Amino acid sequence: MDRIELFANGGVRLDKLISDGTELSRSAAVRLIEQGNVLVNGSPCGKKDIPAAGALIEITLPEPQSADIIPEDIPLEIVYEDADLLVVNKPKGVVVHPAAGHYSGTLVNALMFHCGESLSGINGEIRPGIVHRIDKDTSGLLMVAKNDFSHLALSEQIKAHSFTREYETVVCGSIKEDGMVNAPIGRHKTDRKKMCVTAENSREAVTHYFVLERFAGYTHLRIRLETGRTHQIRVHMAYLGHPVAGDPVYGNGKPAWLEGQCLHAKKIGFVHPRTGEYLEFDSELPDYFRKFLKSIEG
Repeated sequence: MDRIELFANGGVRLDKLISDGTELSRSAAVRLIEQGNVLVNGSPCGKKDIPAAGALIEITLPEPQSADIIPEDIPLEIVYEDADLLVVNKPKGVVVHPAAGHYSGTLVNALMFHCGESLSGINGEIRPGIVHRIDKDTSGLLMVAKNDFSHLALSEQIKAHSFTREYETVVCGSIKEDGMVNAPIGRHKTDRKKMCVTAENSREAVTHYFVLERFAGYTHLRIRLETGRTHQIRVHMAYLGHPVAGDPVYGNGKPAWLEGQCLHAKKIGFVHPRTGEYLEFDSELPDYFRKFLKSIEG
């Protein structure tokens, strides 16, 4: 079983604290608390309890349910599809694949309904077809492999850094010029759900950023990933002192109405594994992103 550790910041209910500090939903957090899988300083607590600042929250996650993922008729915004792969535009708030607290309503449940048996199996029963992923509260383009041939070929492009991935984001503070972050990323020592810039047990991570527009207190950026580490953009921007707006883990979570980070996977490009043709897809900024930009104009 996996374990997650968090430290309370004071004044927050236990179920909300867990939901804000992990990718678990509020209802999933409540279930874990009720099942006795959450300890505060070594003792069980109720969902309405408010741990003191600095209290250690230990969360034990049950083993993922690996069998019988139920296909669900969930609408998909399909940008491109052929016999080998498809590109979908994922809404903010949708989890990519089943995990503790999210066994239904995920992108994989929708893909199972749409594609049936036609999904690659390299990543196992939990993540059929998933070559790369984006966070629950990140919107945008995601590529899915329909067979192992295309999955392997696309994975090799990602490893070779020849796979185009561009994002748009709004970060806190004013960034004066374009730049690059070359700083290794690894798992946080005390919070295993969190990543950080570290030299220990880490992997190379390179992020290029380009200023699109500046506002009072914020900067609108285009981001190009050279590598693809977990939470890479969010970690690197926080490392620069400019966390992604709305990020509840690496920033201050404000403005709260964003319900997660202002981050959109806008463009992907790759060589088609079957035809050898380079394909590139771009998506419009979603409503929440444009609403936030409008709110900070002027």
